[in-house]
Amino acid sequence: MRGTATREDIARVVARLAEVGADAHVSAGKHRTVIGAVGDREIIQELPWEAFPGVERAVPVLKPFRFVSRDFRPEDTVVEVGSAKIGGGHFAPIAGPCAVESRDQLFAAAEAVVAAGARILRGDAFKPRTSPYAFQGLGEKALELLAEVRQEFGIPFVAEVLDPRDVELVGAYADLIRVGTRNMANFTLLAELGRQNKPVMLKRGLTATIDEWLNAAEYIYKEGNHDVVLCERGIRTFETATRNTLDISAAPVVKAMSHLPIVIDPSHSAGYRRLVAPLARVAVVSGADGFMVDVHADPENAEVDGAQAILPIEFAALMEDVRALAEVMGLRL
Repeated sequence: MRGTATREDIARVVARLAEVGADAHVSAGKHRTVIGAVGDREIIQELPWEAFPGVERAVPVLKPFRFVSRDFRPEDTVVEVGSAKIGGGHFAPIAGPCAVESRDQLFAAAEAVVAAGARILRGDAFKPRTSPYAFQGLGEKALELLAEVRQEFGIPFVAEVLDPRDVELVGAYADLIRVGTRNMANFTLLAELGRQNKPVMLKRGLTATIDEWLNAAEYIYKEGNHDVVLCERGIRTFETATRNTLDISAAPVVKAMSHLPIVIDPSHSAGYRRLVAPLARVAVVSGADGFMVDVHADPENAEVDGAQAILPIEFAALMEDVRALAEVMGLRL
């Protein structure tokens, strides 16, 4: 629609689409409104849209992921998570323990990352593990502790959901709900997340292409939840020097294809503490909109992923570098 289009102009287009059996998805941006139409392509394209008042042009979207593509929304989406913003020039450092193990462990990590400049706290209540005998998380007790930390330090938090049946529970506590790599193709879960009103972080699957990843995001977006953040966490390749291979090209590639913000997870990519800070610095200059790193005050005794968790003092040093790089890149922390 043109920048001067009125509400009546928009309603007229939406009504006409309904008449021909098409679904209309309205995305109101800062400078213009875009109406996405899903239905019979031939019927929709035959209608003289440019003759409708307020319509600037009609653009066929050939990609299977219609609504998360740049064709649907040319400007960047900015996702607000509590007081933090992700996307559109806003860079969000996300940090904290991989899993909530105890109150003392969580509060020690939270105090450190908040002091260093993290904008969002990470900490999981439910952990999908390769072994069924490994630590699986503290469940709702962990969510209660995370909410307590939010009250104490004023920082929003992200937590993972594993099951559609737990979406309501996790959403009642978390500011940002994360879908892990193993659940990227759990379309029932994605659709359920699309029907609730909390922002969602969608991690890339271990062997997923970028097209498959964006199609997974489409499952959430098309249900009505437009606050979706993508997370590149490394993919499975033949390389064994790292836990996974960080696809750093994912950030600029996704930026060209989609309006959704993207963050990088150097911890789960690298798998080793010594590699986290270098990859996090690369994330800042790659065009990403944030990173998510594991921080633990006592990684030697961590229940989960201690080998990849950096110490609070190391995170503080990393944030000094991040501030300098963000200034060069014109990013707002």
